[in-house]
Amino acid sequence: MTTETQDLQATRVVVVGGGPGGYEAALVARRLGAAVTVVERTGLGGSAVLTDVVPSKTLIATAEWMAMSDRAPELGIHLDADPSTPAGDLLASESERHFVDLAQVNTRTLALAAAQSADIRTRLEREGVELVEGAGRLDGPNRVVASGTDGERSLDADVVLVATGATPRVLPEAVPDGERILTWTQLYGLTELPEKLVVVGSGVTGAEFAGAYVALGSEVVLVSSRDRVLPGEDPDAAELLEGVFRNRGMTVMSRSRAQSATRTADGVLVTLADGRTVEGSHVLLAVGSIPSTAGIGLTEAGVRLTASGHVEVDKVSRTSVRGIYAAGDCTGVLPLASVAAMQGRIAMSHALGDAVTPISLRSVAANIFTSPEIATVGYGEEQLKAAGTDYVTSTLPLARNPRAKMLGLREGFVKLFAHRNGQVLGGVVVAPSASELIFPITLAVSHRLTADAVASAFTVYPSISGSIAEGARMLHQRQDD
Repeated sequence: MTTETQDLQATRVVVVGGGPGGYEAALVARRLGAAVTVVERTGLGGSAVLTDVVPSKTLIATAEWMAMSDRAPELGIHLDADPSTPAGDLLASESERHFVDLAQVNTRTLALAAAQSADIRTRLEREGVELVEGAGRLDGPNRVVASGTDGERSLDADVVLVATGATPRVLPEAVPDGERILTWTQLYGLTELPEKLVVVGSGVTGAEFAGAYVALGSEVVLVSSRDRVLPGEDPDAAELLEGVFRNRGMTVMSRSRAQSATRTADGVLVTLADGRTVEGSHVLLAVGSIPSTAGIGLTEAGVRLTASGHVEVDKVSRTSVRGIYAAGDCTGVLPLASVAAMQGRIAMSHALGDAVTPISLRSVAANIFTSPEIATVGYGEEQLKAAGTDYVTSTLPLARNPRAKMLGLREGFVKLFAHRNGQVLGGVVVAPSASELIFPITLAVSHRLTADAVASAFTVYPSISGSIAEGARMLHQRQDD
């Protein structure tokens, strides 16, 4: 055994938080020979697995099946219907055949989340990670105190990783009760589909749940304080999605800021800042998150926080205190599970002396799980304009794709951005399974490929991904102008 290995084995790593940033960091630290303890209060996987990403995307997957069923008659699929029945009657009768048992949906959703959490626990235990149930707080830069049902336990540490995540932000005059006034973590306790759901907030979370519930069969009112839904996303993608929402019967209230939400005899009353009111059976608050950094000893240990309460970190996840790192939503870098996991892995590689590449957000792929999905990677058009970049762009409507025609898909597009010299700078895909289709564009951005390189690769015919290659060929044509 080498001296270096002995030193690493003696390194004590304590991870506060068992979400993607925490458990991925723990696995890397163990592979590098450290003694690792993970302190987690609510369950391994954190909110990403238990109350956020996994359950929400499971619910959305169910909603997607409902949206797909709407296209069945167009494709010639009639469920046990009499072929002699007039087409209009067929549509009416078939719509009555589809209904959602929300209690069953949510039971399945929570079971899948619990199973994923159990899988993470099994893997960590197999790798030799010590697991401590309880709330962790720093007691100086080299000690973590875990408080659980069995009392307190003090854990000495050479390296600490803070990965405590974030919690839903609420309005002062709209306090969640878990029954009618809800955050997205409380939706899975519903046993019946909301008759009329008022969604406050038109960012990613609000748009995803609004789209899901309108597909499941609820009447949905989306209250947006901005001019359009998804104000931080590609304008063309956001405009398309808002049109889809409206066509599916959703009411979108733009430039409308919610001020309060109160219970009524059989529902809720949402009051807007301008005095207007919206009645509903339930209201979902999707107005952002706040970092879970208060009261855990960070400032006392000397860790600098931003004005918003996020932990300040550099590109290798170091905080202002030597030996203390942070990862995930508590840092405010990007609220994505993939980014949290990468931050955690980088932190441990850096802390334990392994080769490390600082995090680069340029190649982070993100997806909004609406129907259709919106996936992005690299630089967007507004960023390119603001930077004065000499770029070209191509946009190819999904309706022109032969595979999309076969599937009855009309809404969506592929948009690519490239530097005038040909290098792919970013892209947007709006389509079913855009989360899968963005990958070749992510490879192009990550490896600085040219549009010609993307265009020269074979694609299957017919395939949705063929539109990516065609969009790249369009860029070559524009470069020759």
